[in-house]
Amino acid sequence: MLMYRFEWNERLLIALPVLEADWEQYSSVEQLDIVERWELIRGTIPDRVMEFERVINRMQNQLYEEENFEESCRLNAEIAEYASRINDLHIWYRTNQELDSRRHT
Repeated sequence: MLMYRFEWNERLLIALPVLEADWEQYSSVEQLDIVERWELIRGTIPDRVMEFERVINRMQNQLYEEENFEESCRLNAEIAEYASRINDLHIWYRTNQELDSRRHT
């Protein structure tokens, strides 16, 4: 039996799959288990995106009123980090389609 697990990613606030072999090396039972677990996690991604968007909106409101240049730079950097997290979540959200299509080949 090949090893796989899901590890919590603090930056994205979801558990991510860690596969220790190529997808094709897992049995159909293992593939199904991975896809089913991932589908449950994947379903939480839109909530994470909305959560991060709310944080960005709050920071943008602070930025609009901020007069201190250094603080503005810090807020811009944090906004960029949250935008990067959203981008990564979108990439992970599409991962299910890849796993599912591989499972049917």
